Amino acid sequence: MVQHSALQGFSPDQVVAKLPQHTQVYVVGGAVRDALMGRAFSDRDWVVVGATVEDMLAAGFKPVGADFPVFLHPHTHEEYALARTERKSGHGYKGFTFHADPTVTLEEDLVRRDFTINAMAMDAQSRLIDPYNGLADLQGKLMRHVSPAFVEDPLRVLRLARFLARFLDFSVAEDTLALCRNLRDSGELKHLVAERVYAEFNKGMNEEKPSRMIKLINKLECWPELAAGCAVPFAQFDKPEFDRLNGLQTDPETGLQTAQDRWVYSLGFFLNATDIKALAKAWRLPRDTEDLATLASNFLAFLQTNQFDSDSFGQFFNRVDLYRKPARLRHVNGLIQSLAGGSPVHNFVDLVIDNLEAGHYKAFLAAKISDLQVGQQVATVAAQARQDWLDNLYSEHFSES
Repeated sequence: MVQHSALQGFSPDQVVAKLPQHTQVYVVGGAVRDALMGRAFSDRDWVVVGATVEDMLAAGFKPVGADFPVFLHPHTHEEYALARTERKSGHGYKGFTFHADPTVTLEEDLVRRDFTINAMAMDAQSRLIDPYNGLADLQGKLMRHVSPAFVEDPLRVLRLARFLARFLDFSVAEDTLALCRNLRDSGELKHLVAERVYAEFNKGMNEEKPSRMIKLINKLECWPELAAGCAVPFAQFDKPEFDRLNGLQTDPETGLQTAQDRWVYSLGFFLNATDIKALAKAWRLPRDTEDLATLASNFLAFLQTNQFDSDSFGQFFNRVDLYRKPARLRHVNGLIQSLAGGSPVHNFVDLVIDNLEAGHYKAFLAAKISDLQVGQQVATVAAQARQDWLDNLYSEHFSES
């Protein structure tokens, strides 16, 4: 163990100080990796060596689960895990039996981790513990598995893919790629929980270049395993599509993440509504993401009809539920314009939404209903009023255009 200038060390607080004197506490994983890379990090994960469950509880730590040796610090809420080993006992990333007791060493705990750059630890004196040469791989910008046990957890294929979307100058060791192919061929990928598949891809969609994540899955030919029976647009992406995807960056003014826009582009621009629904169900996509992607698909289908008379607009607006949810169409209209450029059609959509949100349609409808004649149905009058209001806007806009 040697001190490393990039590592800060730490002072055990009053809770950690209550653990038995022989106990050793380390920061592990991503916080160590990012510190060595000069990257900011917000969370720290801790490993405790030499302690029992009873020791952790007596010190004031809160257990996360009954059968899992992980505890939350009562004040910082950071995770402190007892050093543990694991044995494959089922399918998927949850198919493991854990063993934790005071005799498990730090090295035994670190060997069960995914990549060497995530299998390093730091002690309180800023000393680096690196039994699997993670620092060398970090300096060589190489993603390499820690041990052959890599193939026991299918989630590691997705973690590797999203790390590539973050660490843009890293490559993957050939023997690690071979283990990924073994995982694909084993059928283990099919046992991943749908929500976890989406969670990993969504994290990658928030990184600088999600194209690198998708290209790895394409290279490994994993889509049939990850989305059985579903149409997946990523498999058909080429450089123009990847460039557009990467170009949807975080908004510098609002700070909003672009993962959702990247999903809407990836699905809505390439799949029909039926295929979007199937993939959303397979991966448990959030409903608002599915709705926006479906709206984008419908909008692009409308644009391809090249029929932009007032009646066609009226039918399209009814189909996408504009009058109840105008903000959705504004969002998708803006996204399409940012990728494909504006046009009088897009301008008219914005004009309609502006007038709708300003309350002009409600005022127009109220006037029509106030003149309702005996025997007339409100729904019929409202439908005609909606089209009349739209006809007026259409005439004004396109006569000026």
